[in-house]
Amino acid sequence: MNPALTQFGTQMSHLTGVRAIMKDIIETLRAGTGQEFINLSAGNPVILPEVEQLWRDCTAELLASAEYGEVVCRYGSSQGYQPLIDAVRDDFNRRYGLSLTDRNILITPGSQSIYFYAANAFGGYTAPPPSPPYQGGVRGGSLKHIVLPLSPDYTGYGGVSLIPEAVIACKPTLDIDAPAHRFKYRPDFSQLSIDETSGCVIFSRPCNPTGNVLTDDEVKKIAAMASVFDVPVLIDSAYGPPFPALNYTEMTPIFGENIIHCMSLSKAGLPGERIGIAIGDENIIQVLQSFQTNMCIHSPRYGQAIAARAINSGALADIGVNVIRPYYQSKFDVVETTLEQAMPKDLPWFLHRGEGAIFAWLWLKDLPMTDWEFYQQLKQVGVILVPGSSFFPGLREDWRHKQECLRISLTATNQEIETAMKRLAKMVEKVYQVDLSPV
Repeated sequence: MNPALTQFGTQMSHLTGVRAIMKDIIETLRAGTGQEFINLSAGNPVILPEVEQLWRDCTAELLASAEYGEVVCRYGSSQGYQPLIDAVRDDFNRRYGLSLTDRNILITPGSQSIYFYAANAFGGYTAPPPSPPYQGGVRGGSLKHIVLPLSPDYTGYGGVSLIPEAVIACKPTLDIDAPAHRFKYRPDFSQLSIDETSGCVIFSRPCNPTGNVLTDDEVKKIAAMASVFDVPVLIDSAYGPPFPALNYTEMTPIFGENIIHCMSLSKAGLPGERIGIAIGDENIIQVLQSFQTNMCIHSPRYGQAIAARAINSGALADIGVNVIRPYYQSKFDVVETTLEQAMPKDLPWFLHRGEGAIFAWLWLKDLPMTDWEFYQQLKQVGVILVPGSSFFPGLREDWRHKQECLRISLTATNQEIETAMKRLAKMVEKVYQVDLSPV
């Protein structure tokens, strides 16, 4: 059967970003009979024993409680499971000195759904005027953009809008420390435009894929620019504090009238349960909740029930700081140390400052081939990374930098990471065709 697709059906049936690359990676792993690969492409968090035990303990409490049947066997509020809403409200009010009420919080099936709701509620085409007579179709009125103020950023933002042309990204400035082979992306405020054509702003902090953390001042400046035009700013805190607290540099969540603080419990050990949390202005939360009601009624409640226990006990915040963060930070240290030792000193390679998340980001300036071609070369020596060009959704400018970067997952063992980085260094030397022999 081959039914005809609508324009939205065509748009949403295409694989985008890393999902398209993962198809090639899966096929490579299946076809690689006799060849062992070090797979540093994964975004799946490592199952850490202490984290798994936390969720086992919370599950045992739920199973033994009188509320189990109510949680699993009944529908619930589209806003979310009330004990989880209460737990988030009380924790954030105490931790950050806020005055949140229930109406400021929405629980969703993963944080990706929050951005889908927002991108299509605030971005895309506005309703066409009532006259002249409406001619049909969706592309009436004016186009409201989904603004990504710092590129590269999370590849999933490229697929959140039903109107792909609505997503626009801003080219960053590069803060380069050449002697140290380090660099950092920063928003280019001379190029960033947020105005009456903007529907919403989205960015991740800490950033997937680069590990970048926007400063407090940069976040406040973006929010202030958007506030002038009543534009919501969604801050993707899937790696941020208080849980999973995968920030390696000091950072403070920023709250404000037009800011929606978006969290996920995926990197806190519950990716299979799909729990997203949106915190912000109750009028915006109500719009997102209505979108969710029409789409899926409500988020699954089992994961919400055990998450409420983990937050109320303080165990989730504690395990983020004392278990999850140091585990991944130590993996980044292995990447950093090995590259410093193995990479040719006179080549223009730059590692992004490791400020958070579960990835490292490598820029190979003036790479003599595309990132996709280099990815294919690395497969020949048993290493799988993710080409960086997938992480520039909405950036339409022709910029060579987009084909010079690689994302390195921190989910492998120390030995695997060290071996992979050494093989990477040898391949870099080979493709740049550098003679490093003594003169």
